[in-house]
Amino acid sequence: MFIAAAVSFYLLLMLHCPAPSSATEKSPCDTCTKLVDRFHKGLEDTSKKNFGGGNTAWEEKTLSKYETSEIRLVEIIENLCDSSDFECNVMVEEHEEQIEKWWFKMRKKYPDLRKWFCIETIEVCCPSGTYGPDCVACLGGAERPCHGNGFCSGDGTRLGDGSCRCKAEYTGPFCLECADGYFSTGRNDTHSFCSECHESCKTCNGPTNTGCKECKEGWTKGDGGCIDVDECSAETSPCKETQYCLNTEGSFSCKRCHESCAGCSGEGPDKCRDCATGYLLDEDKCTDINECDASEKVCVRNNENFVNTPGSYKCVCAEGYEDSDGQCEQKIIETDGEVAEQNISTNAAEDPVDVHEDL
Repeated sequence: MFIAAAVSFYLLLMLHCPAPSSATEKSPCDTCTKLVDRFHKGLEDTSKKNFGGGNTAWEEKTLSKYETSEIRLVEIIENLCDSSDFECNVMVEEHEEQIEKWWFKMRKKYPDLRKWFCIETIEVCCPSGTYGPDCVACLGGAERPCHGNGFCSGDGTRLGDGSCRCKAEYTGPFCLECADGYFSTGRNDTHSFCSECHESCKTCNGPTNTGCKECKEGWTKGDGGCIDVDECSAETSPCKETQYCLNTEGSFSCKRCHESCAGCSGEGPDKCRDCATGYLLDEDKCTDINECDASEKVCVRNNENFVNTPGSYKCVCAEGYEDSDGQCEQKIIETDGEVAEQNISTNAAEDPVDVHEDL
């Protein structure tokens, strides 16, 4: 039959491709579900294929034959699996007879291909809300696994153990208890509803800080509920000497002091405890010392300029000069193969070129 030849050809192609590692393997149910989805896509893509316009009566007669033909089935199967999808190609090869059987004999009676093929025939999937080799109901029941508050291990597959992985709000084997940080807003034998506590509460019985049973780290019991701990008010700062402490709700952060400060209590040069080297306290804030104003000359080389910088200064060669063995020497320019000195001004107030820095 056409289908057997087509599938065998694709499987031969797959023999040249290595099987994927276990880390990337899909469950058989995932593979079967994807295969069925691609089959339905193939049905859409091949509907009324190669027809349109002309003899309507002939088209309807011919189309009715094509709709259930082996030719159409082969066209669909050719696109069921990507060439790199090893599991899909193997599944099609192993179960080609069942696919043909459904197409030619069972399609009208069992229109749900996934249910007939994946669940009832090759038995790699289970109905939703069940799991394992025998499709046993998940904890909480098949209709509402984990009471609607979690996810059943193996749900809808022949795998898993049926245990519940609860959503963040819930805990317990049945996902009926409220997790830390949440409180109950309603519960009976089959339903449980939990809402988030106030941000200060580790556990609680209500939505505000007054409903806290335990406080989170960074909060402490106070009048009426949990209140923020001001870590920055401690006698010893939790931050480094070059940082200041900034209190936040339930925590704190350490911020870098201004460059003019040697220790600080807050942001800016007016919050310095002491001034860093190169700065001087002036009108309650640390300001840069302009070494250019010093009575003693600090840049002593010939043809050298002084440049003030925040907290320091630079000694730089004047324009037209360059640093050579610790001296500012006149630049040499080659013109037409001849060496000539650059005609420059000895004015030392020009922009710098080379830098000699003293800190």
